[in-house]
Amino acid sequence: MGGRRAAHGSASSGPYNDRMPFAFDAPAPRGPRHWPTWCGIGLLALLARLPWRFQRALGLGIGTLLRWSLPSRRTIARRNLALCFPDLDDRAREVLLRAHFTALGISLFEFGRAWWGSVDPQRRGLVVEGVEHLHAAQARGKGTIVVSGHFTTLEMCARLACDHAPLAGMYRQYPQAAMEWAVLRGRSRYAAGMFTKQDVRGAVKHLKRGGLLWYAPDQDPSRGDSVFVPFFGQPANSLSSTHQLARLSGAAVVMFQHWRRADGGYTLRFWPAFEDFPSADASTDTARVIAAIETMARQAPEQYLWIHRRFKRRPDGVSPYGDAGRRRG
Repeated sequence: MGGRRAAHGSASSGPYNDRMPFAFDAPAPRGPRHWPTWCGIGLLALLARLPWRFQRALGLGIGTLLRWSLPSRRTIARRNLALCFPDLDDRAREVLLRAHFTALGISLFEFGRAWWGSVDPQRRGLVVEGVEHLHAAQARGKGTIVVSGHFTTLEMCARLACDHAPLAGMYRQYPQAAMEWAVLRGRSRYAAGMFTKQDVRGAVKHLKRGGLLWYAPDQDPSRGDSVFVPFFGQPANSLSSTHQLARLSGAAVVMFQHWRRADGGYTLRFWPAFEDFPSADASTDTARVIAAIETMARQAPEQYLWIHRRFKRRPDGVSPYGDAGRRRG
C-alpha cells in the first residue's frame, strides 16, 4: 500500500465534504468542587504549549515516574504482556514494559496538544496511507465506521486524521464535569461531532447521513452487548458494537491504524473496507475486528494500552490480575 507525506494543513476532498467542527456552547461547570480539576486542566493546557522537542524529552521522564508511582498499573501491564507475548523472555518483556510507560508519558503531551494546543509539529513528516479507502466506502452512499484501538497515540492521530477526513467520534464520558467540558471544547476545534457510547441513535443517524464515525471497541466493557473472542490467543470480552452499528446503519467498516514512528513522526493508515460485513453472526464479526486490532498492536506493541485490564472477565470467571486495578478497570 503506497503512502504519502501529508502537506501542512492539507485536507483531502471526498464524497462527504461537511468539514465544519461541531458546535459546542455549553456553559463551563463552576463551583469549588470543580476547582481541583480545573487546576489540572490549566496545568495540562499550559504544558501543551511547550516546544514539542522539550515535551518529548519531558515525556520520557514522566513515563519513568508513572512506572514507579502506579504499581497496580505496572502489575496489570506486566501481566498483559506475559499473557500476550509468552514467547518473549522476562528481560524482553521488561524492555517492552519500560517502552510502554515511555509512550504513556509522551501521550500526556499528545493529548494536551490535540485538545488545546497546536499540532503543526506533528503535521510535519506525517505519512497518510489509504484515504482512498474512506472515499471508496463513502461512495456507496452510506456512512463509514472508522475502527481503531486504544493506543497511546489515539488522540493525537485522531486529531491529525481530521485534517484529511471529517471524523466524528464515539467516546466514554469523563466522570469529572469540568474535564468533560474541557475535552469536548477541545475536540470541537476539529471533530465533526461527538457521541457518547450510550447515544447509539445519534451515532446511527450520523452514519445514515453518510458521516464518518471513529470508534474503538477493544476494551473489556462494563455494559453493552459483548462476546468472547481471541486477542493475542487469549479469550477477550469484547463489545459487539461494530457489528450492531453496521447492521443498523448499513455503514462500511474501515480499520484505522496509527503509530508514532522511531523518527518521531506519525503514520496514519486506513485499511480497505471489510467485505461481507456485517454478517449474520456478531461473534464472527467481532473476532474480525479484534484480530485487526491485534495486527495493529503487534506492529507497535509499546504503544498499545497495556495498563487496561483487557482480560478481567474470563469464561472461567477467574481474573488473571488478582486485585490489581480492580476499581478502575
